[in-house]
Amino acid sequence: MTRSTKKPAAKAASRRSANPSRVKSSKSSAKSSASVELLLELLALSGPSGGEGPVADFIIKRLRGAGLPAEAVLRDSPPKDSPVAGAAGNLIVKLPGTRRGRRRMLSAHMDTVPICQGARPVKRGRKIVAADRATGLGGDDRAGCAVILATALELLSGGHEYPPLTFLWTVQEEVGLHGARTAKLGLLGRPRMGFNWDGRGASQLTIGATGGYRMGITVNGIASHAGGHPEDGVSAIAVASLAIADLVHNGWHGLIEKGGRRGTSNVGIIAGGAATNVVTDRVALRAEARSHDADFRVRIVREMERAFEQASRQVKTAAGKTGSVEFDGRLDYEAFRLDRDEPAVQLAAAAVVGEGLAVDYNVANGGLDANWLTMRGVPTVTLGCGQNSIHTAAEWLDLDEFERAVAIAGRVATME
Repeated sequence: MTRSTKKPAAKAASRRSANPSRVKSSKSSAKSSASVELLLELLALSGPSGGEGPVADFIIKRLRGAGLPAEAVLRDSPPKDSPVAGAAGNLIVKLPGTRRGRRRMLSAHMDTVPICQGARPVKRGRKIVAADRATGLGGDDRAGCAVILATALELLSGGHEYPPLTFLWTVQEEVGLHGARTAKLGLLGRPRMGFNWDGRGASQLTIGATGGYRMGITVNGIASHAGGHPEDGVSAIAVASLAIADLVHNGWHGLIEKGGRRGTSNVGIIAGGAATNVVTDRVALRAEARSHDADFRVRIVREMERAFEQASRQVKTAAGKTGSVEFDGRLDYEAFRLDRDEPAVQLAAAAVVGEGLAVDYNVANGGLDANWLTMRGVPTVTLGCGQNSIHTAAEWLDLDEFERAVAIAGRVATME
């Protein structure tokens, strides 16, 4: 009797000690499920550029519910120099850390593009898609928001050693990186390195990105009756058309490759005209130029201006009068590239390798919050979190990559 009662107990103890991975796997599965639920809740929230308030409120509620003190939650002012009237500013959370070390910052942006408004996320296998095929999903960048929120919640649960950390959820990324551009460095705690989740593969480290210039072009024509006296008018539409045709013909629109240099340009918005029987006297256009080479980007802008100025001299009234053009613009974000021996890059790479993945270094042809954060003194690496087909109605999110991203973020936050 004594032996028979002890042996099963010994076997049970042996089974427990021989299978710690079973307990670990169970905990890991629970964390994974919690992070996916967090993601689904974030995807369902409305939060266009300038209207990120509901997203910030949700994040604050979850953090406060996990024990975060109210004084650890900071909000900065809404960006002023922005194309949208926003009521929300960046959300900043600072944790003092449980050990000494350089402050690290984990970031993501809260806003989504217009096609994602009204999205209803549904889980299908190992993907999340939008229930309505007419909308996007908003994984760009609610997935990143979920990654760093899940990380913060895990740290708040206790039992982890980590250096001082800042969590930054930015606003208005999609309309010009305005949150990152205007974030108050003092409120951020002046972090020494940054990690931004906004992309596809979890093992991809984006260590550089192109620079972009955004411009407005106004073509001023001369109005006249299109049927009675068209010769007395200068069509602003005709001027704009000639200019765009010139850019295309001479290789300065779309993908631009000249003399070993590379860039892009695009006239993306054109508006003007009120009636078919009036020679249009005003057309407004919005355009952009991008290149990793700052000097070449300036050259692209100059060529765009040249084309419009030349076109304005070509269209004349019978009396020889011409229209005019006006330009305004500014640097949206400057190009950057981090060396692979940069501490932020090395730490991110170690976190990826720690998850058994091979590092995929990348340089992006689009702007990221990392452009401005790096330019302002916080060298920032951007990592992926499962996004696919962003800014389209075909958008979907890869849950395997998302869960890897959460695991990598945990390592980034806690590694020595």
